[in-house]
Amino acid sequence: MTTATDISGFDNLPEAIPAPSPARPRLLLIATALTSVAIAMGFAGLLGIYIETRAEVIQTGERWLPGSTVIPLTQPNMMAITLLLAGYVIAWAVSSIRNDDQGNTNVALGLTLMLGFAYLAQSAYLMTIMELPAAGDTLARPTLLYALVAAHMILVVAAMAFVAGTFFRTVGGNYSSRDVEGLYALAFFWGVTIVLYLAVWYAIYITK
Repeated sequence: MTTATDISGFDNLPEAIPAPSPARPRLLLIATALTSVAIAMGFAGLLGIYIETRAEVIQTGERWLPGSTVIPLTQPNMMAITLLLAGYVIAWAVSSIRNDDQGNTNVALGLTLMLGFAYLAQSAYLMTIMELPAAGDTLARPTLLYALVAAHMILVVAAMAFVAGTFFRTVGGNYSSRDVEGLYALAFFWGVTIVLYLAVWYAIYITK
């Protein structure tokens, strides 16, 4: 015994189903990449001036760091570890949002902010114990050193502002597994921040 199938409900379907809306271009990620390239070029210029000036001073037989200035390695090394740990935590945030786990994403972003504050606190403390006079040096050695250190601290502040904005957007439900562009852009920017610090760390604190 056969049963007839009623297909009258399909009569109202449109003949041509409209195509889905095109995917939004990754404008935030592209803008972050372009901004990061510009920042990296600026740091490359500062580092180039710093390294060239130091080489010229050393060739004359003079000590690069003026007076009795000594740069300890404990704080710079801990600052590097702090930033690397923050990069790992951001990777945790990206993994969590891809699984629609907004709780862990928010926790990871909050920890990233805390680690950013820790880096800034260590940087400020290092500046106080270096006892490097900012004036009175004809070669502008303290100016070059402080310019690099301060520029990276400002970069970390900008990265923390990025984290805060991403945190509030995540809490508001703007980011989920269907849209993780903001977290990808944040991870990329923080990665650039880490790489630039490692360059400063080697040029200033290791080679001295």
